[in-house]
Amino acid sequence: MLFPMATSKSIQLIECPRDAMQGWGSFIPTSEKIRYLNALLKVGFHTLDMGSFVSPKAIPQMADTREVIRGIHHTGGTSKLLTIVANSRGATDAMGYDEIDCLGFPFSISPTFQLRNSNATMEASLEMVAEIQNLCVKRRKELVVYISMGFGNPYGDAYNESIVWEWVDKMVQLGIGTVAVADTVGLATAQQVGTILSTLIPAYPNTVFGVHLHATADNWEPKMAAALAAGCQRFDGALKGVGGCPMAGNTLVGNMDTARMIPYLKQLHQLKGIDEAALSAATSIADELFVQLNH
Repeated sequence: MLFPMATSKSIQLIECPRDAMQGWGSFIPTSEKIRYLNALLKVGFHTLDMGSFVSPKAIPQMADTREVIRGIHHTGGTSKLLTIVANSRGATDAMGYDEIDCLGFPFSISPTFQLRNSNATMEASLEMVAEIQNLCVKRRKELVVYISMGFGNPYGDAYNESIVWEWVDKMVQLGIGTVAVADTVGLATAQQVGTILSTLIPAYPNTVFGVHLHATADNWEPKMAAALAAGCQRFDGALKGVGGCPMAGNTLVGNMDTARMIPYLKQLHQLKGIDEAALSAATSIADELFVQLNH
């Protein structure tokens, strides 16, 4: 299913090994994380979402992010490195690493999930975003805000498109240059994706809008096609489609599979700079790593 697109700009493809790894029950050895990330850095992704500065009690899998950063070979590569932070303390910690280009902040428009994910209200979290944005500006890093539960939530919290637009506007007013609408638990329909993005993108022409979609092998393509048709420039994915948010407390729905997204985007002439040999090598490590983790 190929839809006409509203943009001729090259797509930013974000590979998310952090999201792929964080929900596994068994701890992935630090050396294996480093090996995988170093392989992914050779592929040519726009950005690697590679770790997080959050409480190890909340996400034990990411407790070694500092050691991982010290082990990766970023010199000479084109991929930006992004780490997730949930508060100002985490952002301050991330600032100590020159290798990190971007910070990602998950801002949930579900009050229940925002409390569960960061132990803060939405109002307090908005103030936190402002603090982190100011810190990023001073330290010449980019803050990416993820509008979590951006297509609905499983908790019965109020949700409609106006709520999405209201909170996105607040982020834009704070100077956030990249906003990704996140389908945290895989609820989004293709129609929702198209409607929300086709409203946001023309309304804020100076903002890069992306999607972090969780999907299955059966429904990823309609969602992606709808986003492309609306003019979306930025897509998150993970090789093998693994991942999901352990903080949601629901059955995990995996990430969009990058291995499916790449040929799809190439067919549309929307993706450049991917090294196929490096992608094959990274995929082999993913096959080995995640099969190993399942047994």
